[in-house]
Amino acid sequence: VNIHCKWSFVTVSVFQNWNLTWFTPNPDLTECFQHTVLVWFPCFYLWLCAPFYFLYLGFHDYGRISVSSLCVTKTVSQRSDHEETSSTLPQNTPTTVLTVCVIHLERMKGCRSSLFLFVFWTLAVVCSLVPLRANIQAVVGEVCCSESCCVFMLSRLVVKGYRSPLKAEDLWSLRKEDTSEKIIGDLEREWTTQCAKLQQGDSVTALGCRITEQTQLLHKLRQEQSSGFLLLRTLAKTFGPFFLTGTLCLIIHDAFMFSIPQVLSLLLSFVGDKDVPLWKGYLFAFTMFLLSCLQSLFNHQYMYSCFTVGMRVKTAVMGLVYRKALVISSAARRTCTVGEIVNLVSADTQKLMDFVVYFNAVWLAPIEIGLCLFFLWQRLGPSALAGITTVILIFPLNGLIAKMRSKLQVQMKYMDGRIKLMTEILSGIKILKFYAWEKAFEERVLGYREKELKALKKSQILYSISIASFNSSTFLIAFAMFGVYVLIDEKNVLDAQKVFVSMALINILKTPLSQLPFAMSTTMQASLTALRSEFRSSDFSRIHLRSDGTFSWSRDGPPCLRRISVKVPRGCLVAVVGHVGSGKSSLLSAMLGETEKKSGNVTVKGSVAYVPQQAWIQNATLRENIVFGQEKKESWYQTVLEACALVRDLNILPARDATEIGEKGLNLSGGQKQRVSLARAVYRNADIYLLDDPLSAVDAQVGQHIFDRVIGPKGILKNKTRVLVTHGLNFLPQADLILVMGDGEITETGSYIELLNRRNAFADFVQTFAGNERKEISTNKGKLRMSHKFIITSLYFPLLVYFTGMMLVNLKCFISFQAPGNQCLDSAVRNTLINCKMLCLLFFCSGDMGGANIQTMEALSDSEQEQDQEELGKLTEADKAHTGRVKLEMYVEYFRTIGLALIVPIVFLYAFQQAASLGYNYWLRLWADDPVINGTQADADVKLAVFGALGIAQGQYLAISLGGIIASRHLHMDLLSNVLHSPMAFFESTPSGNLLNRFSKEVDAIDCMIPDGFKMMLGYVFKLMEVCIIVLIATPFAGLVILPLTLFYVFIQSFYVATSCQLRRLESVSRSPIYTHFNETVQGASVIRAFGEQPRFILQANGRVDHNQTSYFPRFVATRWLAVNLEFLGNLLVLAAAILSVTGKDTLSPGIVGLAVSHSLQVTGILSWIVRAWTDVENNIVSVERVKEYAETPKEAPWTIENRSLPSAWPQTGSIEFQQYGLQYRRGLDWALKEITLNVQEREKVGIVGRTGAGKSSLALGIFRILEAAKGEIYIDGVNIAQIGLQDLRSRITIIPQDPILFSGSLRMNLDPFDGYSDEDVWRALELAHLKNFVSGLPDKLNHECSEGGENLSLGQRQLVCLARALLRKTKILVLDEATAAVDLETDNLIQSTIRTQFEDCTVLTIAHRLNTIMDYTRVIVMDNGYITEMDSPTNLIAQRGQFYCMCREAGLA
Repeated sequence: VNIHCKWSFVTVSVFQNWNLTWFTPNPDLTECFQHTVLVWFPCFYLWLCAPFYFLYLGFHDYGRISVSSLCVTKTVSQRSDHEETSSTLPQNTPTTVLTVCVIHLERMKGCRSSLFLFVFWTLAVVCSLVPLRANIQAVVGEVCCSESCCVFMLSRLVVKGYRSPLKAEDLWSLRKEDTSEKIIGDLEREWTTQCAKLQQGDSVTALGCRITEQTQLLHKLRQEQSSGFLLLRTLAKTFGPFFLTGTLCLIIHDAFMFSIPQVLSLLLSFVGDKDVPLWKGYLFAFTMFLLSCLQSLFNHQYMYSCFTVGMRVKTAVMGLVYRKALVISSAARRTCTVGEIVNLVSADTQKLMDFVVYFNAVWLAPIEIGLCLFFLWQRLGPSALAGITTVILIFPLNGLIAKMRSKLQVQMKYMDGRIKLMTEILSGIKILKFYAWEKAFEERVLGYREKELKALKKSQILYSISIASFNSSTFLIAFAMFGVYVLIDEKNVLDAQKVFVSMALINILKTPLSQLPFAMSTTMQASLTALRSEFRSSDFSRIHLRSDGTFSWSRDGPPCLRRISVKVPRGCLVAVVGHVGSGKSSLLSAMLGETEKKSGNVTVKGSVAYVPQQAWIQNATLRENIVFGQEKKESWYQTVLEACALVRDLNILPARDATEIGEKGLNLSGGQKQRVSLARAVYRNADIYLLDDPLSAVDAQVGQHIFDRVIGPKGILKNKTRVLVTHGLNFLPQADLILVMGDGEITETGSYIELLNRRNAFADFVQTFAGNERKEISTNKGKLRMSHKFIITSLYFPLLVYFTGMMLVNLKCFISFQAPGNQCLDSAVRNTLINCKMLCLLFFCSGDMGGANIQTMEALSDSEQEQDQEELGKLTEADKAHTGRVKLEMYVEYFRTIGLALIVPIVFLYAFQQAASLGYNYWLRLWADDPVINGTQADADVKLAVFGALGIAQGQYLAISLGGIIASRHLHMDLLSNVLHSPMAFFESTPSGNLLNRFSKEVDAIDCMIPDGFKMMLGYVFKLMEVCIIVLIATPFAGLVILPLTLFYVFIQSFYVATSCQLRRLESVSRSPIYTHFNETVQGASVIRAFGEQPRFILQANGRVDHNQTSYFPRFVATRWLAVNLEFLGNLLVLAAAILSVTGKDTLSPGIVGLAVSHSLQVTGILSWIVRAWTDVENNIVSVERVKEYAETPKEAPWTIENRSLPSAWPQTGSIEFQQYGLQYRRGLDWALKEITLNVQEREKVGIVGRTGAGKSSLALGIFRILEAAKGEIYIDGVNIAQIGLQDLRSRITIIPQDPILFSGSLRMNLDPFDGYSDEDVWRALELAHLKNFVSGLPDKLNHECSEGGENLSLGQRQLVCLARALLRKTKILVLDEATAAVDLETDNLIQSTIRTQFEDCTVLTIAHRLNTIMDYTRVIVMDNGYITEMDSPTNLIAQRGQFYCMCREAGLA
């Protein structure tokens, strides 16, 4: 044999004998070929690639896999066995040694599965099949067994999901290369590299030019960034290598795809030739089956690569957007709102993922089209030019449609506007409910929605035309080519080989023709997304300013600060004062670097802590809000709590400092939020403190306590640098430096004494509003504060009033005669004063008796009393995932919204279209089998006409998308209505991210994904039915195969759906925290930057994104698993059709075989699309389920009650009566109001005072029924407010709230969203609110566009806008909830004057911290811990020397 083999290498006929291999009924390979090429080929592969693989392993170390002694023994024994069995082949011994070395090295490097060795073993097995054909059945069984083990390993998650609903902990951990940290780190490095290359390339061209031309570099960089191409290029550089591996799989897939029609041609030739051996037919059948299987495997490997890259791109974009949101400039913040950012990370990232999947079609589709036309030319000659012409005509149509659809991307603009408005509505929902503005804002949202749906409708119509052209393209191309072919020469005969091979090629041609316009569209959308991602940002330097600094809120905007020059020495207390809008907050923003610096310098030394004017509170526990990422130091923590007057609040909260605080501090009062914000800054123990009016939201007593214990010369921050914006003049004497602001400039600087001695505007202001200078100084210098508190029984009340009152008055008089700063006061007198004052204040003013010491008014059950503290402290509810398959009711609900009148025509048109398709395909079969007489076919023109008529009939159908738009409109409308009708408790317990997720991602899925999925699924289901009918007509015995395949198909599909739906739910649920975190971060970006906490928040964002991707990754992997399994079933149908055709060649015509086999070849693609469509429908119908969730949540009382009509002038008098009224925020918590019995007469002015958290604002919530009464009733003008509609109640009374919230839109809209008042009325209200001059100076006046939250107005100006709202409504009842806390004293005086004159005939309830504003009221109510403790006229209450008297003394009013 060896001698014969050596000679065989020289003699080709011996090495490869075609008579033995091909031209024989029993094919075989020569013995020499089997023992040389088939043996050496795998070894050649192994030795050639091993060095490169070793090099690869050297650079990738995943850790070590331990090897047991048993494993070593088995490896050695198997090697010995292998050597014994292959002793005649000496080359196998070193090859086996090499494989063992590779296995050992892989274990050393932590590689668990080896593609390198898998390919080697596969080659070895394939090459051994021929020489070992005697044992081929055993080998196949062994291979199938190992394959089933592999499939089982891949299917464990699906099996687990089928047995029981998956949970988050069941999912795999993300691979390191898929984590946010790895992806964004690589992307940021590549971004830096790309920017450096761009700069380096431009610097070379700029060297020889004038200096002024160097600015072109920055211009080009900015231009490229704004166009978004730099981002796309960076993404391509980062993820390109992995994407190229998928592209290689796609190219191999195309090679197999184009090979199948050639094998089909051979099969049809075999059927037509009765003398060809039967084994060749079986060979062609099995070859088609093998090619189809390989085509499926490589296609889904490509899809896996694309979805992996898409997932990484999504992670990268979300990470970049989040990081940019942390450094977004003030100008960009006004143009890029929270809603737009949420839209970027929801809908736009999906468009980038689609771009990744379809990008290759942009360049590969033309190549595929060219190859198809080349093979058609081979079959039909010049007639193929007719097909080329048809394609050329179809291309511009699809291109035009793609261009028109890209222009309709204004839909994204309307969607941005809708999400932006929804974000504002959710942020200011309490204000909407106070003013009964829900209907107005609902109409605004629906207005955006209608414009969005109008653009979507046009886009869907164009898409339907594109789909129609796609469905008709097969017919049009075939009709053109076959028509030209038979008409140009009557000798041209259409036989089965020409017809059905051409049809197979045309079916291949359909895919690139359909993908190309979609790929172009997604590319354009991706460019738009990249452009939208490039919102402007700036890098923020930190603090402090000198050298005539000029600052503005935007680069091109007018300056907000001018000629600022100030130096703050270390350890000083600097007070910043001025009128509303004078630039106080802007000054702090400039120090933080939040404004654009136009001139001057800003420098800082040391760490910074910042307390904003409107407290920013995280949705976290109270402890986490204060510690803010720092290590908890218990002693310092307790010191901070006491200094910030939070100890009593901990006793009130259900779980103390472990209580969860809602978004924006929804379950805290304004004063509590501000004190938590201050405690966060104090706990930081920074070098510099920027305090933007933190004392405005607390009452005078607490404000004085905080100043003394925290901010003042003896506070815990006494050695720190403090810049305090304040309206409280009583704090100014203790400041080291005072900055007086006016119109964006520092008008005066100096100490308190210096400014008074100058007798300028500041001195006049102090004299007007603060009384005698000497009294103010002495009061503040002599005032000493308590350090701890306790409860005294009422037994000692009379004695305590008399003795402590007399002692305090006498001692106070003694102190007031001392010179300011005198340190000679006798220590005994000082100690007496301290002790007496502590006794008095503790009893009368503290209100520190915890709710635990007071019995509740209503006994709670034992089970409720035993609620776990942690459960009581829990406020928000995480987004929950349903389990199991989507209920049938969801499909019924979706179809019900579409309507039966539209569904029936849709199904009928689909059926008609497919019937026409079946008809023209069967007609082709008849034409192909028509006998050839004298080289021609009879009546070719008639056949062509019938073929054309059938084709046109199936091409008349246009895909209907109107049903999806109708369903989407109704579902969104129901969602919006359900949310707006929800009570405040719902918004406090539901994170805004959950709601934004519904309004953005879920609604987008209902808009686009579900209708497209249903359209695709219906089309391909009917197409599959057509294929099955044709195969059954050709080979009825195929039914024996189709029936079990169908059952197995249904089994696998149902097996998979439970897992897929649950993964979709888990992915949706894990997406909500991302939106919540983004929302929270953007709103608190200035605080996060000031504290330098960006890395921690980025880490949290990474964790949330990774958690979301943990659910997304197995979802698309499971989809690929299903597709591979089902397409294998489809390939079995191809095999069955081909085998049955081969066996029945004597009875079957080539035409019917060609029809059956060519259609069965489509089954793989059809099943793939059905899988994709059904999966999309099943997964996205979850969106309907999640949107409908809120239909079942508790709703507040009806807005209007039809049978309960109120007089148009109600309330006519404005009298209010509380009868045993009680209020609870949540069941199980202490009562916020207890046994309130109160009668307020018409036109009465009532002031409500008390410590922060005493229940003052709860009264307002009760009157407006923001919270429903837990006990008792409230009557207004004798009408029980619980028996009337909420809109009727809230629209007839008015509140000026504690938090002045404006919405994006015109100033007029913010005053009158219903357009119920004339412009004259609006101007009159602005004049009375002291805003007329300001608004008149604006370029657009009443149409001035307010930014989100009214951020382009100062807090004081926003408060005045709220006053103007009240003046415009002019109802008989007005509630002021600390409405003037954010304005200076002069503006406050003007506001109070306006209220006294304009609301003279109204009932006014004022919740006040500034006691001077209510000293002329008819009555004052003092509240403490939910009770009314004192109630009388201010004069009588002061005379009683009770709690109100004590508060007045603190304010210097008594």
